[in-house]
Amino acid sequence: MSKKESFIKGTLILAAAALVARVLGLVQRVPLEHIFGAVGNASYTVANNVYLMLLTVATAGIPSTLSKMVSERYALKRPGEAQRVYKAALIFAVFIGLVMTVLLYTLAPVYATLTKQPEAVPAIRAIAPALLLFPTIAMMRGYFQGRGYMAANGISQIMEQVLRVITGIGLAFFLLHANYKDEWVAAGASFGGVLGSVAAFGILMWFSSKLRKEDRRQQLEDLSTGSEQLPLMRIYGDIFKLSIPIVLASLAVPAVNFIDGTLVKPLLIHQMGNLSATNTLGILGSRAQSIAGIPPILSIALSASLLPVIAAAFARGDRPHLERQITLAMRVSILTGMPIVIILCAAAYSVNGLLFSSLEGSGIIGLLTLGTIFQITMSTSSSILIGLGKVNLSMGHVLVGIVVKLIASFALAPFFGIYGIIIGTGLCFLVITLLNLRSMKAIVPFHIMSGRWTGFLLTVIVLFGAGYGLNYLGDLTTAVLPPRVGFFFACCLVGISVLILYPVMLVVMRVVRKDELGSYPRVLQKILRPLMRLQRGSAGSA
Repeated sequence: MSKKESFIKGTLILAAAALVARVLGLVQRVPLEHIFGAVGNASYTVANNVYLMLLTVATAGIPSTLSKMVSERYALKRPGEAQRVYKAALIFAVFIGLVMTVLLYTLAPVYATLTKQPEAVPAIRAIAPALLLFPTIAMMRGYFQGRGYMAANGISQIMEQVLRVITGIGLAFFLLHANYKDEWVAAGASFGGVLGSVAAFGILMWFSSKLRKEDRRQQLEDLSTGSEQLPLMRIYGDIFKLSIPIVLASLAVPAVNFIDGTLVKPLLIHQMGNLSATNTLGILGSRAQSIAGIPPILSIALSASLLPVIAAAFARGDRPHLERQITLAMRVSILTGMPIVIILCAAAYSVNGLLFSSLEGSGIIGLLTLGTIFQITMSTSSSILIGLGKVNLSMGHVLVGIVVKLIASFALAPFFGIYGIIIGTGLCFLVITLLNLRSMKAIVPFHIMSGRWTGFLLTVIVLFGAGYGLNYLGDLTTAVLPPRVGFFFACCLVGISVLILYPVMLVVMRVVRKDELGSYPRVLQKILRPLMRLQRGSAGSA
């Protein structure tokens, strides 16, 4: 297998594992929402958001930096240096894991009081021990990626989520039936994350032992004699110089969720009272954020498959190819994300009734999901910018976006309540996207959908209107059918109709054109090629 094929295969393995892990993570929230009451949902939301924020700060960027440093040294036949870099990263992981765990456990009452959700203390403390292992897990994954062992990372991610889901739901169910209070039920669900980290660590240790045996067979360890003994401070300097900008560039979504978990109750409690504010926070975290996590999954995975090609074209200085691939990556992310956004927004009421314990919060689900189209464009454009070597720019744009989020939340919440806070989230992602696109165009000129925006927007408006109407008709069946059956019928009616009509309208409105079809990922080609007979002639690509 060539290096290019191996790299692409590894990228696909990691993308598939991330996709499965993301789906499992979303699946967990549905049964937990039914198990929890308002206090449990709010407490779990606060604990999960602060944990993911700290986890991103502690690990994001360092694994990819470690991967680069390890792969370079093995390529130069310096395994001794690679091992020293790896050991230095593990020392840092143990240290930062211990510090983060102690801080999160100790400061849990302070943070819970700040969020006006004191019941969240047990849930925060229950998930704190996961931070002991996850920094080490992240370093091990970076090392395996640098050595080209992608299967270890993929399997560990999947098993982590499987055990987290099973144990989290199981512990919450047990504590509920043992008559524990809602905050302790939420703590049981949070503790599932700790057991998930144990599973991931165990799998990586097994792969690590296999790799050591293979290294001994190949006598790689013997090659370390004579290698430069790199000082620890130099290693850490190299790691942090590369990783800190990536950490900050990766913070957008965790930071936004953290801000919401922190500010929702303080901003709303005087408008609606403690009980309603608690319920609203729970709905935002357990329902809206779960549903809003669905649209980015496929579109980001598809566009991510193009990013190695973009990085390679930039390294070669192939500007025409780079322009085509950036255009394609942005276009694919938008075109594949939009139908899921339309379906979930148009059928938000039915989705809420089908999956969750009540119909409260359908508007919250719909509005937050609508803004995910900007999350999709933000994530794709940020990844492209990093691939172009402009990590500092991406980092700066995320920081600007977070400032916009804070200002908008404080400014709009007094007038629009939770909807003002959600609008702030959408504005954050939109601002980051626009800043990213401006920087990308300064490097290489490209057009996402030049001359096609009218057709695309018309497609979106028509299908949203049709989907909303079909959802209304489908909901009428709840008068004669069991409610969940009726809601399921409405969701299917909207989903099938939009998924059938969306590609047809894209072709008819010439948003997708015949002469450029070959550049799309194969899965999209299979869907669109039979429809091209609806399009007379062809037009030049944008």
